Amino acid sequence: MSAKGHYEPRRRARRRALQAIYQWQMTSQEPDEILRQFMEIQNMKGVDVEHFERLLRGVGAHGETLDQALQPFLDRPVEQLEVMERAVLRIGAFELIHCPELPFRVVLDECVDLAHRFGSEQGHAYVNAVLDKAVREWRASETQEAQARCPSST
Repeated sequence: MSAKGHYEPRRRARRRALQAIYQWQMTSQEPDEILRQFMEIQNMKGVDVEHFERLLRGVGAHGETLDQALQPFLDRPVEQLEVMERAVLRIGAFELIHCPELPFRVVLDECVDLAHRFGSEQGHAYVNAVLDKAVREWRASETQEAQARCPSST
C-alpha cells in the first residue's frame, strides 16, 4: 500500500469528524447521537471509523479544556472564532494533546488542509499560525528534534 493510501482512511476520518464536530457545535446534540446518525446516514466507506469516533467523542468530552488550552495562542476569545476554524482547531488540539503517536507535522498539515477546504478564505493561515505556536509548547521535545534534523538556513 502506498504512503498516501495508508493515510487516506485517517484523512477521511478527520473530514467526517470535522462535519460531526461542526454539527455538535451548532446543535449541542450529544456526540453519541451524532455518531449514531453518521454511522446510519453518511458514507463511511474508507474511513478510519475508530479515529472518527475518537475525535468526535474526545472533542465532545474535552471541548472546554481544548478551548482553554488553545486560548493563549489565539488573538481573540475562542467564542469569537469562525465555527469551522474552531472545529478544526479543536481537532488539532485534541490530536496534539491526546494522540502522541501522531507526528505533529501530520496533524498540522491535515488541519491546515481541512481549514483550507472547508473554512473561511484565510482560515487555513490562521489555523496554521495558532497550531504552530501551540505545538512548540505542547510537543516541545518533538519540535526540537525535528529542528535538529533539519536546521533552517539563517
